[in-house]
Amino acid sequence: MRKLAFRYRKVREIYDKHKSNVGGLLSPQRKEALQRLRAEIEVLTDSWLGTALKSLLLIQSRKNCVNVLITTTQLVPALAKVLLYGLGEIFPIENIYSATKIGKESCFERIVSRFGKKVTYVVIGDGRDEEIAAKQHNMPFWRITNHGDLVSLHQALELDFL
Repeated sequence: MRKLAFRYRKVREIYDKHKSNVGGLLSPQRKEALQRLRAEIEVLTDSWLGTALKSLLLIQSRKNCVNVLITTTQLVPALAKVLLYGLGEIFPIENIYSATKIGKESCFERIVSRFGKKVTYVVIGDGRDEEIAAKQHNMPFWRITNHGDLVSLHQALELDFL
């Protein structure tokens, strides 16, 4: 257990240190390659990440609002992905949950336990698991299956519908 706690502290230290600048972990050549890759991905996905980032930043800018991430990826690889996509400032490490071993339902329960029942949750996802868990907790669910859904989400946030 101590080994695991030490490992988590070390991972957290690295995450917190580089959440604003993952390039600090990379050589200049790899940093440049990552920037090129991100730019290419944006072109190929019609600015999917940029559009999602606008929505996440809008949520983050609101008083008493936070972004929480639940993933089926194991925690350490998930943290690496968050950093590589430049989302470290959007998702504090304590707001990233891995459902790999415990399932999404259990993650939802932990989140409700942490933030309480008297808050408004909006679940955004692409899968049936998220939708089922959201319904079990009486949380609205916004399905993202294509770029249009992402644009609609951003518009709903801008108009304060969410």
